[in-house]
Amino acid sequence: MGKGKRQMPRVPSAIAVGLLEDGERALFLVRKGALGEELFEIPCVEVFAGDNPVAALAAEFFRQAGIDAQVHEVLYQRRHNAGTRKRKAVVPALVFKLTAKSHAVKAAPEFCGYRWLAPSDMAGRKLSRKADWLRG
Repeated sequence: MGKGKRQMPRVPSAIAVGLLEDGERALFLVRKGALGEELFEIPCVEVFAGDNPVAALAAEFFRQAGIDAQVHEVLYQRRHNAGTRKRKAVVPALVFKLTAKSHAVKAAPEFCGYRWLAPSDMAGRKLSRKADWLRG
């Protein structure tokens, strides 16, 4: 058997991000990194060609945060590297406004918790790979 071509992972068309705010604060989910540090991210989902970003985001937001939220308009758009450091694949990060009747969070098992943070509280916090669009 010879060496076959490595299959490149499928690159999404965009990522849809759900921004749920409570006053001046936004919901961030927390996961533990390889070294035990806390990594912060906003619930998001990769969107591929032909997918409905609103439906995908609503379902994934419910799965990740346990909140039945309604997806509204796109607040702003940023850029996200969906590839690797070596092989960049920059796609748009569409940040949607979300509203919900209840803000009681039940984080999915892959997360160790959640925090409601204001933009001023983000200084010095580490972001997960899925939240690198926040830096831009």
